[in-house]
Amino acid sequence: MRKWIWMYFHIGLMVIATLHGLANRPAQENLVQLPSSLEVVDPVALKYPACPEDYTDWRETIPKIVVVPALEKDLVGFKEALGFKESRGDYFTINTLGYMGKYQFGNSTLGSLGVYDAERFMKNPKMQEEIFVMNLSRNKWILRRYIAAYDQKWVEGHRITESGILAAAHLAGAGNVKKYLSSLGEQDTYDAYGSCISDYIQEFSGYDLEDLPAIHNPRWNKSAIVGQ
Repeated sequence: MRKWIWMYFHIGLMVIATLHGLANRPAQENLVQLPSSLEVVDPVALKYPACPEDYTDWRETIPKIVVVPALEKDLVGFKEALGFKESRGDYFTINTLGYMGKYQFGNSTLGSLGVYDAERFMKNPKMQEEIFVMNLSRNKWILRRYIAAYDQKWVEGHRITESGILAAAHLAGAGNVKKYLSSLGEQDTYDAYGSCISDYIQEFSGYDLEDLPAIHNPRWNKSAIVGQ
């Protein structure tokens, strides 16, 4: 009998300790939900293929040393989190539907930004980063009124933020995000892999993108890459 009493006593202590730990966790909305491989504590030096002006094959280029800062809930943290979600951060991947690069762009989106050479796009990480920010700025302009109207409101249990809206626009297009918000979440949009607008709004909520400009019709200029 005494043995059973001690067993229940220890089980009770374990339950109390677990509940105490849960009660003292920080609010979920204050956490940056990133995989452990992206949780950089201190700046670190990494090597990646440097892309020369003539866009020769990246595999034949000399590695370049760059310093990656610790991630915060800002534009850098947003880019890296979304890039990991889309491709695990791989600049040189193409998925089964033909979407390309770290941020998984399609030809139609690239064309709307003035990029018509997919091969050059795939070989140039710097170009991919600039195109991603350019597309963010365009979506911010297209959705500026929706961002102003819905920011910090709740739709279908999800807190709406500017970064969540822009992440969802990257997934499904600005037009589908407008439909989602106008219908208060009833018109959600899924991609071929099962990701949806509401998932991205929740997962990428709360990043500070205030300094990101809203640009009406950005166009990529080759000179912005070549020669730098």
